[in-house]
Amino acid sequence: MAKDEDPFERRFPLRRSAEEVTVPPEPRARERIGIWKPRALEAPAVELAGALPPLEAPRRATTVPPPSPPPSPPPPMPPVGEPAPSGDTTNVPVLPPARRRRNWLKWATRGVAALIVLFIVAVGWLALTAPLSKSLRPPAPPSITLLAEDGTPIARRGAVIGQPVDAAKLPKHVRDAFVAIEDRRFYGHWGVDPRGILRAFVHNVTSSGGSQGGSTITQQLAKNAFLNSKRTFGRKAQEVMIAFWLEAWLSKDEILSRYLSNVYFGDNVYGLRAAAQHYFSTTPEDLTVSQATLLAGLVQAPSRLAPTGNLKGARDRQRLVIGAMVEGGFLEKSEAADVRPAVLRVSKTKELPNGTYFADWVLPQARDRAGGVATEQTVRTTLDSRLQQVAERVVKSSGLRQSQIALVAMHPDGRVVAMVGGKSYADSPFNRATQARRQPGSTFKLFVYLAALRSGMTPDSMIDDTPVTIGDWKPENSDGRYAGRITLRQAFAKSSNVAAARLTHQLGVARVTKAARDLGISTPIGNDASIALGTSTVSLLELTAAYAAISNGSYPVRPSGLDNEESADDWLARRLGGAAQFRGNELEDMRSLLATVVESGTGRGAALPIPTFGKTGTTQDSRDALFIGYAGDLVVGVWLGNDDNTANPGLAGGGLPARIWRDFMVRAMNLTLPPPPPVEEEQIDNSIDLEGVLNGVGVRLDEDGVQIDADRLRDMLQGGDEEDATGGRDSTPPRDRPRRPGPDGDSRRGAPDDSEQH
Repeated sequence: MAKDEDPFERRFPLRRSAEEVTVPPEPRARERIGIWKPRALEAPAVELAGALPPLEAPRRATTVPPPSPPPSPPPPMPPVGEPAPSGDTTNVPVLPPARRRRNWLKWATRGVAALIVLFIVAVGWLALTAPLSKSLRPPAPPSITLLAEDGTPIARRGAVIGQPVDAAKLPKHVRDAFVAIEDRRFYGHWGVDPRGILRAFVHNVTSSGGSQGGSTITQQLAKNAFLNSKRTFGRKAQEVMIAFWLEAWLSKDEILSRYLSNVYFGDNVYGLRAAAQHYFSTTPEDLTVSQATLLAGLVQAPSRLAPTGNLKGARDRQRLVIGAMVEGGFLEKSEAADVRPAVLRVSKTKELPNGTYFADWVLPQARDRAGGVATEQTVRTTLDSRLQQVAERVVKSSGLRQSQIALVAMHPDGRVVAMVGGKSYADSPFNRATQARRQPGSTFKLFVYLAALRSGMTPDSMIDDTPVTIGDWKPENSDGRYAGRITLRQAFAKSSNVAAARLTHQLGVARVTKAARDLGISTPIGNDASIALGTSTVSLLELTAAYAAISNGSYPVRPSGLDNEESADDWLARRLGGAAQFRGNELEDMRSLLATVVESGTGRGAALPIPTFGKTGTTQDSRDALFIGYAGDLVVGVWLGNDDNTANPGLAGGGLPARIWRDFMVRAMNLTLPPPPPVEEEQIDNSIDLEGVLNGVGVRLDEDGVQIDADRLRDMLQGGDEEDATGGRDSTPPRDRPRRPGPDGDSRRGAPDDSEQH
């Protein structure tokens, strides 16, 4: 362009000469679509006069122009609806990617069709498998039949179920208490709460505490009233579908009414009306905020939190309910501060006992597994009917008088196969195997010596069996005898009190307590060295399970009354809480110590013809006497004592408890005890020396005949008169006189000396 040429005229030419007109080359196919970039044209000068210049013939090229360079790659296509970049011109409009849009629509249509088909299939499957015909009927009162391991019925239980409640007629704070803790968005969802499910999933994955559930109140009603407790995807799908069904046919108040009328509150009580009457002797319409929050807290774990057996746990849960009501806006902070712990007014009308000790113990677990209210549920337990009969026969033949007895038998993995909680269930249904908390005596030394083995000691390590003073406490051996410097094996076999106290003081109470906790002891343990002698209380069931850990080879062992299918826990909990293994030689050394007790220690009365392991225990003044041990695949614990905790003179763990333990094991395992060793009798000369006899009474024989010694005869007669005057004498030596049996029928003759009482 010339210097003085006007740019405006170049962009908008009005006239152009013939020689300036050039014919552009044929554009390529790709340039014709819309990305062709024409070559620059030289615009002729524009004359404002408007006249066109005369046409001239085109000039011929005198020289051949050089070949044009290869075209540069085309610029990217601008998005649909946006103008082309500046500097480019186009004669063809930009077209949208029609093929991609068609593909997206095609796949979206296919996905929607697949979902519709799946939904139709799910509804059809649900109609055939789920009990939708029952979903609008009131549930029937529940009943549970407990089965033994072989399927034999062992007990049948009904339940206390109250009359239905109408949620619309309940006080607002009663409804709010259950909604706040169980399903805060109950009035806003359609039966399933995705936010609640996501919250529970995140909590269960990221937290080491208890697991949370994401089920709504509608889902809980569907599960408790119409389904079983199997943890399968199919049952969960049925639960969701029934929840949608209930939401479609019932109002929120009707759903809440059915839920409150049938939920389990512990103590064999179903329904809010029955629970209000049972725990507070009132009606649901008259419940206070304190009472309502306590009842709402029981729903999560009714068997464990029932306030009649765990008032502290129920009140702790009550505080969580109050906090949830404040957080959800159901209760003001000032109102929450005025809520006091609920005070029980338990109804005096109680059902008569109608079962056995084992059935009473396993029933709460069975109810939790059965899934709430149903017409009929059967739950298989771990009880062995034959072993249970053996245990009952052994107890009856033990000859007990005023003393009580408890016996627990389990497999090493914790499956309880027999249980006796007292001499007579009809006279006293109190279960002394599970409910009583008594001092374990020297059976607690298991944890003392396990802590010693963990610290690096061995059964051959030395310990002083001499008097010791720890602070103001002076432990003593029960027999008052001390052996001086002995091995741990000897100290454990003779159950030395001073050795156990010295070990606890040297190792520290914390190590002994940790050993007890690792093996499953959950009851409170003291904080001084006296725990070595069993001063803290524990149940026989829990203590027997601790010994089962030694037999099982891993810890802890949790006692259970349900079979593996019924007692299956959450899969995540099973994977996060696996059993721990003993380290190094700890297990073999501990078994060696327990075997020594039976072979040559205080537990010789429990010896069997097969390898036997165990420990005796006797508390102060013989208030409690125990023997706990195992042989084969059975772990058995036996306890004797008085309910009022009074003394039993002469009772010791190595005596009657050990013999009852042995009697049960012999019958349970079909063992044959070896005959006692033969006793060699003294050879007695039965020949009679007539002369010696006559001389003894004052008569002498000689060649002159029979001679009577009158003086000798007179002395004998006078001595006899004097003896008769004194009332006679017992010529039997004191050591040969028969001993009267003690209070438990145990004469203690020939019983080993159990020297572990403190």
